[in-house]
Amino acid sequence: MEEQIQQQVQDYYGQQLRTSQDLKTNACCTDDIPAEHKRILAQLEPEVLEKYYGCGVCVPPAVEGCTVLDLGSGSGRDAYLLSKLVGEQGHVIGVDMTEEQLSVARRHIQAHTEKFGYQQPNVEFRHGYIEDLRTADLADNSVDVVVSNCVLNLSTDKEATYREIFRVLKPGGELHISDVFADRRVPEALRQDPVLYGECLSGALYIDDFRRLLLNLGIRDYRLTEQRRLTINNPEIEAKVGNIKFYSLTLRAFKLDLEDKCEDYGQVAIYQGTVPGQPHAFELDDHHRFETGRPMLVCGNTADMVSRTRYGAHFKVLGNKDQHFGLFPCGPTPATEGAGAADAVSCGC
Repeated sequence: MEEQIQQQVQDYYGQQLRTSQDLKTNACCTDDIPAEHKRILAQLEPEVLEKYYGCGVCVPPAVEGCTVLDLGSGSGRDAYLLSKLVGEQGHVIGVDMTEEQLSVARRHIQAHTEKFGYQQPNVEFRHGYIEDLRTADLADNSVDVVVSNCVLNLSTDKEATYREIFRVLKPGGELHISDVFADRRVPEALRQDPVLYGECLSGALYIDDFRRLLLNLGIRDYRLTEQRRLTINNPEIEAKVGNIKFYSLTLRAFKLDLEDKCEDYGQVAIYQGTVPGQPHAFELDDHHRFETGRPMLVCGNTADMVSRTRYGAHFKVLGNKDQHFGLFPCGPTPATEGAGAADAVSCGC
């Protein structure tokens, strides 16, 4: 059955969809795009943009010089955006299982290399499966950042996919994704619908099952950075999904040994204002906005996220974990009654 679904996905994205205009819902419509990214996107080849089917912006900051893996890279839009952001000394690897999409991405490598003024390409596109990244020749602890834009919901084995992600990430590396999630478990009958699956709906994880999946893999804390409710805008499909609410969520998680709750060690983090494009403030998630130069009390997990990752070059963290003061009041205002499931999610702790 999984192979059948996988084949249906390949057919949907390789044969049925010709441009983003062929999509039947708004699940793959993008959120607001930063001005810096818009300037880069304006330089990309038209075909790359036309065949892009992402659901949000999943490019994290401070990636210069990094090796970045783009899962389900499709036509290469995000990979080429990252190609510019990582610089000539960085490296971007796009992985996709659909040969038609890989063909689109590969034929524009030289054009973008010249546009960005590079001597050699810093981007490559490999055929492989996100459930087994060895099929794309990716070694353990080999990449700094993993991104994915509205693709992981299409995986037929999500536990295997996330296990592979944290296998290939270096210690302290970041997973930064934009994907579709549901406020409840999607019935199997809907999961078998090829259009619903291809439109990134019926393969969506229930958000609490996502939390449990990461916990089983040893990832005890993740952070929500953006969210929006999907309205679908297709009466026939809306009738099929009924009361299920779908959300586009942008999330980040790190390959760190964190605690399962936010604990208080009296630590303070100070943002130095040095992340490119973010001179006045840095937003780690929906409830941690660090003003430049302003000390902020943080939990032990947050302290590790901004000191034991590539963001450590941009922060000063005061204090250690020698003394414990109990639970830290970490998180936004609790969701109000009747709010969507995603509204109650801010971090995995």
